[in-house]
Amino acid sequence: MALPNLRPASNSSKSILPETGSHGNVNRLLPYKIYSDNTSTLFSGNFVSGAVDQVAYTYKKLGGDVLDIELSDGNIYASYEEAVLEYSYLINVHQANNALPSFLGHATGTFDHKGELTSGAASGSLKYPKFDYGMSRRVSERMGSEIGLKDSVQYSASFDVTVGQQDYDLQDIISSETGKPYTGKINGKRVLIKKVYYKTPSAMWRFYGYYGGLNVVGNFHNYGQFSDDSTFQLVPSWQNKSQALAFEDAIYTRMSHWSYELRNNKIRLFPCPYSGGPTKMWVEFSVPSSNLEDDSNGRGELEGVNNMNTLPFSNLPYDTINSIGKQWIRRFALALSKETLGQVRSKFASLPIPGDSVTLNGSDLVSQGKEEQNSLREELKSTLAELTYQKIAEQEAAAVDASEKVLQRIPYSVYVG
Repeated sequence: MALPNLRPASNSSKSILPETGSHGNVNRLLPYKIYSDNTSTLFSGNFVSGAVDQVAYTYKKLGGDVLDIELSDGNIYASYEEAVLEYSYLINVHQANNALPSFLGHATGTFDHKGELTSGAASGSLKYPKFDYGMSRRVSERMGSEIGLKDSVQYSASFDVTVGQQDYDLQDIISSETGKPYTGKINGKRVLIKKVYYKTPSAMWRFYGYYGGLNVVGNFHNYGQFSDDSTFQLVPSWQNKSQALAFEDAIYTRMSHWSYELRNNKIRLFPCPYSGGPTKMWVEFSVPSSNLEDDSNGRGELEGVNNMNTLPFSNLPYDTINSIGKQWIRRFALALSKETLGQVRSKFASLPIPGDSVTLNGSDLVSQGKEEQNSLREELKSTLAELTYQKIAEQEAAAVDASEKVLQRIPYSVYVG
């Protein structure tokens, strides 16, 4: 019996995935065209060939030679491009975890809407940076500035002491002085007081200073001053050394009974200045720089890399991805295609046929596609987690330790005469 010839002809779907792709359609059907546009810096003919081959791979994996696959070749090209960008994203995050400390403070760049570096530093995606103590150096510079090292600038100012007046406004005193190295640099900024001191006449220091040496004889014949009815005390050398170590502490705690208290921008002297006391006080201070101002070293680190977002990382060039990465991309693109096909088939839960209906597997394909995507991401992340620079160093250290244990157990040859 001959089969009936139905008119008009019925098509099960408007779009059916072809067995193979076409090189000429790839760039036209892609949304971003990052790797397919020959004007792009990342253009790759190999990417175009890979996208075309992905059509045939998807066609076979989803059973296109048995049942129609309601996708277009453009859907496969888009899935392939997304898979490459996802792989690039995960690799760049891994490298950011590796190299961010060594990039801190270095030049960054600007990026277009596709994530491509358009100006500034060269892309660091494929670079193996030299190890840099970026964060530690930054901390040490600030700590050094507190004690007058590195880029810190220390200043010294003085003010006249008035008998009976205990309080003095240091902000006004320092800001109003002219002809000083710090003139014009304060302008109401907070100053950090490092030291407060006064000076005594040279003659007084000679006879009453800590190392004036009255009645003390050390290892040097000219150590100390002599006076009538002097008693000379002999001390061992270690005591002289101990005295030297305690010298600065003694200056602050034993040689002066003056002290001070800082409240906001005012200094209060104790005791209340009296006639015959010090007539002038000196203060050593610094002007803390803003955390958002460049240091005087001129390196411009504040405008450089400060977190993962400012790293000069662009999309990975397709041609630099090895066979491991390309196989991951194929599998991830297939998972994306499954999700897309599931979305298409989920538009209708079932289709009527004469005398019955056909249930579609749209929701199953969506779930399966998403699960495979998550599984592939976790697989790649766990692999990369074991390949950080720190992990590699730990593995090398473990290999050295294991080698030493093996060598310790190798018997030495014994000479037998």
